[in-house]
Amino acid sequence: MGGGSWTTDDYKTFASTTYRASVSSDGSLSGTYSAGQLYRAEALKDSMNPYKIIRECADTEEHPHTKPVILALDVTGSMGDTAVEIAKKLNVVMTNLYESVEDVEFCVMGIGDLHYDGAPIQMSQFESDIRIAESIDDIYFEFGGGGNKWESYTAAWYMGAYHTKLDCLERGEKGIIITIGDERLNPHLPKKRLAEVTGDSLQAAIATPELYMEAIKKFDLYHIDVYHNGFRSEQESKAIRKSFQLLDEQQRFASVKTDEVADAIIDIICGKFDTATGASSVQENENGDIVW
Repeated sequence: MGGGSWTTDDYKTFASTTYRASVSSDGSLSGTYSAGQLYRAEALKDSMNPYKIIRECADTEEHPHTKPVILALDVTGSMGDTAVEIAKKLNVVMTNLYESVEDVEFCVMGIGDLHYDGAPIQMSQFESDIRIAESIDDIYFEFGGGGNKWESYTAAWYMGAYHTKLDCLERGEKGIIITIGDERLNPHLPKKRLAEVTGDSLQAAIATPELYMEAIKKFDLYHIDVYHNGFRSEQESKAIRKSFQLLDEQQRFASVKTDEVADAIIDIICGKFDTATGASSVQENENGDIVW
């Protein structure tokens, strides 16, 4: 996997044959869509099944300096609009990246809630061409989640730490994991369900602080918090930021609006996140109230 390179012509063909859609002059997918139209899988696909897999990002003659990126999207009920935004602007993201980042390869993940969902972890191969779009099309958008106040975002950290092989590490470089969602960071990954989904033999639940220390050996970790204006309280927005304190202290957490997500992804991978989006478009006034 990982051969080939992204081209707009390939994407235009993909959009036409897969969605019967055209590509706008700005490179994005034309038209208005629901998440169900752009994420058409009706169950977990074999290509995305995390059970006993290793996803490899290998240097090749074609791509000798691979930059592995895991893009992990919250596929619970409230994230439909953001998922559409990412799918519609995928060509914009890839075109911008190929102008400035050498040999970037994407592994696409769908993340739900290990406590409640049937397919809480989905994970593609690392790809560098139109198969990235095909992987997004393969994501099963379960529209699940549960009664807790978080989703299992650290499942992306877990899979990155224990289910990837990265040649970039031999060059003293790390990959990038970007999680995208609208809930708090989960405090742990439950032992029984994680074992069932991944096939791993586990002795206990995986606590988030401990997993963080393992994941950063291989990846730089970022989180894009999507603020759906009017859908959550200021108090909850602050609680979400506080739950991501480990990342926020390193300016690797940002709250953005739905239409800013694609730009945030580009900024992270291009190394501009700290100055461009790391400050976050969510600010507080003197009374501690969130303003835009």
